[in-house]
Amino acid sequence: MRHRDEHAQAQLTSLIGTSPDQLVKPRIHRQQGAASPSAGSEPYTADNFLDRRTTTSTLEFFYRHQLARERELVLPRVPVATDVLSIGCGWHPGRHLFPAATSRLVAVDANPDIIAGVLQTGVADEAHVGLAGHLDFLPRSSFDVVLYRLVLHHIVYKDALAPCLLEAARLLRPGGALVAIEPGAWHPVGAGLAFANRLGLGQKIHGTIDDVPLSPRALLRESTCAGLLPELYALTYSWRRLPPRVQASLGALDTLGARRWAAFLGHTLLLIARAPQHAKARTLRLY
Repeated sequence: MRHRDEHAQAQLTSLIGTSPDQLVKPRIHRQQGAASPSAGSEPYTADNFLDRRTTTSTLEFFYRHQLARERELVLPRVPVATDVLSIGCGWHPGRHLFPAATSRLVAVDANPDIIAGVLQTGVADEAHVGLAGHLDFLPRSSFDVVLYRLVLHHIVYKDALAPCLLEAARLLRPGGALVAIEPGAWHPVGAGLAFANRLGLGQKIHGTIDDVPLSPRALLRESTCAGLLPELYALTYSWRRLPPRVQASLGALDTLGARRWAAFLGHTLLLIARAPQHAKARTLRLY
């Protein structure tokens, strides 16, 4: 689903203490007609303008803060999740949110190497090669949480959000929750990234052409159209490229992220969209 970039690998290495490239690849589940390794994302170029100017320590400072913010906002709002599906799981499918002691985590990704890696490290209980929006092999109403963690903003480069959100609605049990963590288009960095993409400079500036910040209004609209009941929050207002001292200063703004008027302007957005408890649920007003 996502390109296997050095930042995602650095996140997993810091958590499990070894490089993904050093893992022994176990047997994985490949569904009939499953995606090829490159099917889920566009090529990533490590030698780009922003990565040449960003240190590993700067990135790690941001990642630690973002993981903490995810736990801070998600855990009180999604307290029970026995069965979790992480779609486009990448190297870090969400164990910081849904630990093995309480949650069975099923991972899906287009890249067989990633699927092998998450099985080998134990960060997933079950894993399949597959594409978002095409997971017909998974039964209806079989998960308490469907997690899209930094995935949808790659998918929308070529495809619509609707099939992914409709699929999540199909897979969720009544009262279950879609949890999506994505970059926002209304933050100044998101707006700048979108402008660079329109100029055709995405590959040179940030390494890929399929990194598309998402409109918070579109996330709310599309999840409502899928029959889900959405809530929107801002996870962070800072940017991973800024010096850690500046990141820390901007981190003070994160306390505003649960306020509706401020959530739309987040750098990283959190969407929690719940499946109705009953068939005749009230329709939420669109933002």
